Amino acid sequence: MATNPVVTMPNAEKVKAALANCEVVVVSDCDAKTDTTEFATVLLPAHTWGEKDGTVTNSERRISHQRRFLPIAGEARPDWWIISQVAKRMGFADAFAYENPVEIFREHAALSSFENDGSRDFDLGAMAAISAEQYDDLKPIQWPVSTSKPAGTARLFEDKQFFTTTKKAQFIAVEATPPVNSPDKDYPLILNTGRIRDQWHTMTRSARSARLNGHIPEPFVEIHPDDASRWSITDGALAQIDSQWGRMIARVQVTESQQQGNVFVPMHWNAQYASLSRVDALVNPVVDPLSGQPEFKHTPVKVSQYKPAWHGFILSREPLVLEPQQYWIRIKGEQFWRYELAGEQAIDDGIAWAKAQLGAEGDWLEFSDSALHRFRAAKVIDDRLQSVVFIAAEYDMPARSWLSQLFVEENITDEMRLSLLAGKPGAGLPDVGPLVCACFGVGENTIKDAVSCGDAKTADDIGQLLKAGTNCGSCLPEIKKLIANS
Repeated sequence: MATNPVVTMPNAEKVKAALANCEVVVVSDCDAKTDTTEFATVLLPAHTWGEKDGTVTNSERRISHQRRFLPIAGEARPDWWIISQVAKRMGFADAFAYENPVEIFREHAALSSFENDGSRDFDLGAMAAISAEQYDDLKPIQWPVSTSKPAGTARLFEDKQFFTTTKKAQFIAVEATPPVNSPDKDYPLILNTGRIRDQWHTMTRSARSARLNGHIPEPFVEIHPDDASRWSITDGALAQIDSQWGRMIARVQVTESQQQGNVFVPMHWNAQYASLSRVDALVNPVVDPLSGQPEFKHTPVKVSQYKPAWHGFILSREPLVLEPQQYWIRIKGEQFWRYELAGEQAIDDGIAWAKAQLGAEGDWLEFSDSALHRFRAAKVIDDRLQSVVFIAAEYDMPARSWLSQLFVEENITDEMRLSLLAGKPGAGLPDVGPLVCACFGVGENTIKDAVSCGDAKTADDIGQLLKAGTNCGSCLPEIKKLIANS
């Protein structure tokens, strides 16, 4: 419930094996297709965030009443109802006789003050008898909300009294110890995992947004230039990353912002959107002896350039079920789906392969250069672009940004058809470059052009000229870096 452990737990292949070995797996989720729900014997449909009604607490101890703002879809049910119904069928009806969230909140508040008498910081005793009307009208309040402080507590420890037997603060001395697994000649680099700007957890929400997927469309590995040179890793190519526990493939980003001897891979991608992309399959299973937190920031790995027989991509108006390839990525675009591909078995007949993937109907535009092992084709139906496919021996292929613009066109002109065959944009199809500002759809090349023309010298200038960086602001560091490098 409320987790996707096949993606997020360390040594994730062991998690998969454990679930596969279970006689019965019950999963509660609002998304039917996740790496974990694939193992579900029973799948219980949960509410999404916008369908929920209950209380939430933030990091400053502030309790707020979250109210439903979306109609409940299908047979979805709240978590508390699902747990209660399962408990009743297991014979615990008396203990799970809740009818609504306020009844659970009352019990929660009462338990927080049980045998407390100021010995624990979490205390909602003053709310144990809250009425349904008071619960519905609940204003944000910071705990403790005890009988002695019914209005809440904005700041803890103002009286210098701590929740210990002596009422004094206690410091716990710990000794730093080296990681259990150290780099060696077989695994010389340290893998660090974490988040990126536009993805949320395991992508069950954010991957549905074309705007959020435009900035960083693929799993990547950041590596320092010296390390890339030492192990013959090329920027923009694919790399294979191996540890004692697993393997993955990711796009290379050579950058001096990465510390030498370390590599970084984001934790978000999974089997719903990519092959061999779950970085936690590589992460070692060692946990901290006190907190139990896994060692997500330190796993010895080796990185080598992945050299498939071919690279390619497909843009398609309709989602596809493609033949399995060694490397594939599925990305939501604006009125299309994008697939990045690479395979180890050569494609002998490009057009036959393309029609097998995309369907043979429609008008086909085709270009093939057998000497350079390049192939590209486009399918048009009723003058609307349905799909494009580009295949090459090398990973360096035409930008996807100008091709994606063609899917919003009602009619594909002769000039656009020539651009498709040539593999480069015509005069009316500017290549805006990789997306930088997701809020306003501003690309890297557009920002560079504004700087090179002298129209913009600062991030504020870019904001006034293009709006980039003026909404959420998360792209400002990248904008400043582009200005500095231009």
